[in-house]
Amino acid sequence: TLRNQVAVVLQKNVLFSGTIKENLRWGDANATDEELQHACELACADEFIQQMPDKYDTYIEQGGTNVSGGQKQRLCIARSIAVKPRILLMDEPCSALDPIATVRVEELMHRLKDKFTIIVVTHNMQQATRVSDLTGFFMLGRLVEFDATEKIFSNPSLKETEDYITGRFS
Repeated sequence: TLRNQVAVVLQKNVLFSGTIKENLRWGDANATDEELQHACELACADEFIQQMPDKYDTYIEQGGTNVSGGQKQRLCIARSIAVKPRILLMDEPCSALDPIATVRVEELMHRLKDKFTIIVVTHNMQQATRVSDLTGFFMLGRLVEFDATEKIFSNPSLKETEDYITGRFS
């Protein structure tokens, strides 16, 4: 089913109280330790997990208050990857992150796009130009224009798109 092929990474993801492994298994309760570690490697989370005193058995406080925003986001990306989706939907994945964590997540998106179809919903046009190959411009729930990102941002076909990109649309 489609539901089994799509994983979602939200703007404000939630980590639960429990170990890193337990949090990751919310994505796939039957995932092996090796599968979880592989998902973390893909999400660039394994590097900081390995520096924690109890590694994958490190206890995460409710809401992930004992990890940084960037670490929390990468753990949530790993949890989504553990599902082995075909499509990874990311809704404003960097809006709550500092610039350094944003760069790391954007680099991660570039690495993952060979393994997954990634759909990023963002209001950050600069980010859209950095991370996407194709862009769909939506206005009031309607797809206005869809094309190569470079074309959309440098020479859009429709005035409505151009007005929005140049800030002439309110």
